[in-house]
Amino acid sequence: MKAIIHPPVHESYKRHRKELAWQIILPVVFAAILFVGLIVLINIATFRDNGDVGRWAAISTIWIVIPIMVAGFIFLIILGGIVYLLKYLLDITPIYTGQLQDFVYKIAGYIKRFADATVKPVFFVDGIGASIERLLGRK
Repeated sequence: MKAIIHPPVHESYKRHRKELAWQIILPVVFAAILFVGLIVLINIATFRDNGDVGRWAAISTIWIVIPIMVAGFIFLIILGGIVYLLKYLLDITPIYTGQLQDFVYKIAGYIKRFADATVKPVFFVDGIGASIERLLGRK
C-alpha cells in the first residue's frame, strides 16, 4: 500500500508555479530561440553565394578575444596594485619590525625578572631545607 502525497494547494505554492513559468522558463526559452536565430542568421550570411568566411572567422575571433583581453587587463591592474602595496609595505616594515623586536625583547626581560622574583622565595626555602639536611647528615 503506497501513500498518496497530494501536492500542496496553498497560495504561495500556486504563486511559485506561476512565477516559475514567467520568471524562469520563459526567459530561458526566449534566450534559446534568440541564440538559435542568431546562429541561423550568421550561417545564412556566411555561406551564401558571396559570403566571406574569412571575414566572419576574424569577427568571431575578435568576439572571443575581447572578454579574454578585458579579464587580462583587470588582472593586470590588480597585480600592479598588489605589487605597489607590497613595495610600500616593504619600505615601511623594517622600521616598525625593528621597533617591535626591541619592544618584545624588553617584555621578555621583564617576564624573566618577574618569573625569577616569583620563584626566588621558594628556592630560598628549599635551599635552607637542603642546608639543614646536609648539616644533620641525612643525605
